[in-house]
Amino acid sequence: ENHKRMGHLGGSVGSAPNSFKKSEVECLIRLFHSLVERANVRLNNFGLDRNAFRAILHSVFGMTDDMLMNRVFFAFDKDNDNCINAKEWVKGLSVFLRGTFEEKLKFCFEVYYLNGDGYISQEEIFDMLKNSLHQQSSEEETDEGIRELVDITLKKMDYDNDGKISFADFEKAVKEDKLLLEVFGPCLPEAKVECQQLKLVKGTF
Repeated sequence: ENHKRMGHLGGSVGSAPNSFKKSEVECLIRLFHSLVERANVRLNNFGLDRNAFRAILHSVFGMTDDMLMNRVFFAFDKDNDNCINAKEWVKGLSVFLRGTFEEKLKFCFEVYYLNGDGYISQEEIFDMLKNSLHQQSSEEETDEGIRELVDITLKKMDYDNDGKISFADFEKAVKEDKLLLEVFGPCLPEAKVECQQLKLVKGTF
């Protein structure tokens, strides 16, 4: 029964992302089921809850920022049922690992606007960057210093001067200065992680 369901999923999900071959999709679905079992989640749940998913983001993709991992979980969890199903897993990973520049942009934007209104506000950028900058900085980065950086970033990106960043603002700013994605970048895995991850996926079965 489980196998039949997987076959069906392989067909339906396989056509959605352009980036994974059918064999890779099947492999990702097998990996998904083994992770679900390993996470001791009841299988009638058919998914990864937030804790199980965060453990994967941490161990496979090297993420350490709690707030960021939660946001990535919500960006994967399209139907907002607090559980990542196999379809969301494959779709999310296809953007995460193989997405076009455009898809990755959209993904980053989704991770950064927290209250679902379609805009990123100054406070949201501050909250998100505070943790990652504290971790990266050799000397203690003060909240004051981070606020200044956020202020500069926001001014640079806020083309219509309404004090918040729409997707159009975000897209335009990042296209003009790709380095901005690195400021927002911890929510995407690095290229070298991507290669290891795909080897890991292939080598698991």
